[in-house]
Amino acid sequence: MIVVMRPGATQQQVSEVQRVVEAHGLEAFVSLGDERTVIGVVGSDVERVAHLGTLPGVDQVIRVSSPYKLASLQDQADRTRVRVNSVDVGAGHQMVVIAGPCAVESREQLLDTARWVRREGARMLRGGTFKPRTSPYAFQGLGLPALRLLAEARQETGLPVVSEVVDPSHVEEFDEHVDVLQVGARNMHNFVLLRAVGQSRRPVLLKRGLSATIEEWLLAAEYILSAGNPNVILCERGIRTFETATRNTLDLSAVPVMRSKTHLPIMVDPSHGTGQRHLVGPMALAGAAVGADGLLIEVHPDPPNARSDGDQSLGFDEFGQLMDELRRLHFVRRESEGEGEVTVAAPMEIAAGVDEVRHRIDDLDARLIGLLQERAALAVEVQRRRGPDGHGHDVRRERELLRRAAEGANGPIPPSELTAIFGAVLRASRSAQRRFVQDSHSADATRKP
Repeated sequence: MIVVMRPGATQQQVSEVQRVVEAHGLEAFVSLGDERTVIGVVGSDVERVAHLGTLPGVDQVIRVSSPYKLASLQDQADRTRVRVNSVDVGAGHQMVVIAGPCAVESREQLLDTARWVRREGARMLRGGTFKPRTSPYAFQGLGLPALRLLAEARQETGLPVVSEVVDPSHVEEFDEHVDVLQVGARNMHNFVLLRAVGQSRRPVLLKRGLSATIEEWLLAAEYILSAGNPNVILCERGIRTFETATRNTLDLSAVPVMRSKTHLPIMVDPSHGTGQRHLVGPMALAGAAVGADGLLIEVHPDPPNARSDGDQSLGFDEFGQLMDELRRLHFVRRESEGEGEVTVAAPMEIAAGVDEVRHRIDDLDARLIGLLQERAALAVEVQRRRGPDGHGHDVRRERELLRRAAEGANGPIPPSELTAIFGAVLRASRSAQRRFVQDSHSADATRKP
């Protein structure tokens, strides 16, 4: 800390500042200048003398080190890895996708969602038990009974579960049923709750407050760290600004800023950050691109009829398409990705005469329709053989096909258009596989007594 005295400050005023600093067990180094006197304050916890600016003759007090110690890169240069069961978050590990409903509404809704997001590659399941809502008449969640449903979903799918705790007295019960305690945006400044989760043995996902600065957010993390819990994951979920086109303003610049200030992992929540379903995918990809360690995505079996935040929840197909994009861009990997070869047919000989050429085109169109249907049918057959919880598509084979298309073949279609065509074919095949899985789940549900 540096204390800058006013021009003309008396020796008595300088001595008083020096006395107060030393009374708090710190050292004061006085530097006399032609116009001003500067006092350097050195020692641990210099925040104890943050009130020096109120003393007579003091012009300003300048912090040299950050007020958050345990969260700072100055305290720990190596990035923190938070382990949640078998899932590693941060420290250069693969980006983690946490997905699930905003609020747990029923056993069927939660289990259907858990099975689907696991199938698509999510590494953890989210689900709200208590939902702090602006209106007292809005759905507030099922409360503590939802914890048992989350534990059941974890047992069936193997996915660690994340849920928001709002009451310090509930921390012990949350510890028994969930794997990550979430502190929501409205509770970022609930210091009693922060200290309570800081005494928990579970990792904590700390969301940024509605209007919190970076420093305030890190100081909230400091409360948890100083209470003894080193496993803190930060989550950017948008802040309140003057803009009304989106629910919040998703501050993606916070990700690289935080990476320059703290060793803690940082995630992005594009669902709350935008509040609009069609914006979730693009902002999720943007969050991954700026270096987020994970994404928090809201997924619901029937978003239009969701009891909480349906407008920002992805349906099953939409979530699958987002995961496909994340895999295609190498943000998400799958260990079971296989190898494969794709062959490109040689150009056919062109017949003479316009009518004959058009007849050839018609014949090819008919054959293409049949081939596309056959390809989709084969993709569904692969899905059937792998079962409803497996993945019918092979990411590495798809990348190889798109790579070949990007390299292009001799002909009038440029590589960019070939890539777009094959990308559409792959998306159609995946959609057919997902419909098959959904139909299988529906058939199983119908057969159950």
